[in-house]
Amino acid sequence: MSYAYVIGHITVKDPARWADYRRQVPNTLAPWGGELVFRGERLTDLAGQQPHGDVVVIRFPDPAALAAWHASPAYQALIPLRTAAADVVLTSYGT
Repeated sequence: MSYAYVIGHITVKDPARWADYRRQVPNTLAPWGGELVFRGERLTDLAGQQPHGDVVVIRFPDPAALAAWHASPAYQALIPLRTAAADVVLTSYGT
């Protein structure tokens, strides 16, 4: 099976708003088969320099599901909250 992943690099600006955003995202993933793989905080840069301290990895069954989730009204409604809560770089990858 070929999966698609979203990797988010995050710098939190407003912890309360970020907690609210994180609480709401899982409900937007379920209709598209999205699964939170992990969330974590940077321990150390082993090569190069990563400006963001937090990371999230989400797996989808395929690129079409990933694109549909990101474009969905449920997720799009959370983007203003995400933007207010953190600086985020989202990148998609396929296997």
